[in-house]
Amino acid sequence: MITCIDQVLTPENLATIHQYLEVAEFVDGRQTAGMFAQPVKHNQQLQGDTDTARSIKAMITEALGSNALFQAIARPHTIRPALINRYGPGMGYGWHTDNALMGDPPIRSDMSLTLFLSEPHSYQGGELLIDDGPGPQSFKLAAGSMVLYPSTFLHAVAEVTDGVRLAAVTWVQSLVRDPHQREILFDLDTVQRSLFEKYGKTLEFDLIHKTHRNLLRQWVDL
Repeated sequence: MITCIDQVLTPENLATIHQYLEVAEFVDGRQTAGMFAQPVKHNQQLQGDTDTARSIKAMITEALGSNALFQAIARPHTIRPALINRYGPGMGYGWHTDNALMGDPPIRSDMSLTLFLSEPHSYQGGELLIDDGPGPQSFKLAAGSMVLYPSTFLHAVAEVTDGVRLAAVTWVQSLVRDPHQREILFDLDTVQRSLFEKYGKTLEFDLIHKTHRNLLRQWVDL
C-alpha cells in the first residue's frame, strides 16, 4: 500500500528547517548508499553529525510520532533518524531497492518514506517514482507532505533539471512485518473508528473491535 499524507510538517516546521539548511553543510550522498545503489545515486546529503542535523531529525521524528494516520498505517516499532537529501540540476537517484537492514544496531526496513521539504513549483523534475507492479507511479507533493510505501518496492528519483529538491527520507521497522496484514489492520481500524463515531458502542462495533485486537495479538512481532 502506497499512502500520501498531507501536512506532516507545519509551516513553522518548514520555515525553521529551511533556515537551518540555508547555512548547513552537505556531503556526497553516496556515503550512505549500499554497494549496488552507489552507481545510481547522485545527490547531496546533510552532514549528519551536527547540531543542525540533530535538530532537524528531532523535529521530523516528533512530527511522525504525533501523526495519527502515519501511526495507524505503519504501526512503527522503530523509526530511523531521517536523512536530508538535496538534489540540484543534473542530480537524481536511479532505480534501486532499499537495504533490508539499516543502522547499527540494525533495524529491518519494512516501510520507506519520503517527506518533501521543497514546494513542487520550485524545481523541475525530481519526481519520486515507485514501481508497485502495474508500472511506476509518480509523486511530487507539497512541502510538508510525505509518501509512505513498502521498502520492498523498486523506486527512483527522477533527474532534477532546474531548481533544488530538498527531501527527508527514513525507514520504519513495523510491529507488523507483513504489508498485507498491516493493510487489513488499518482497514479494520478505520471501520471501527467510523462505527464508534456514528453509533457509539454497539454489538457490531464490539465484534470488529474484538477482531482487530485479536489480529494484533496474532500478527505483532516484538
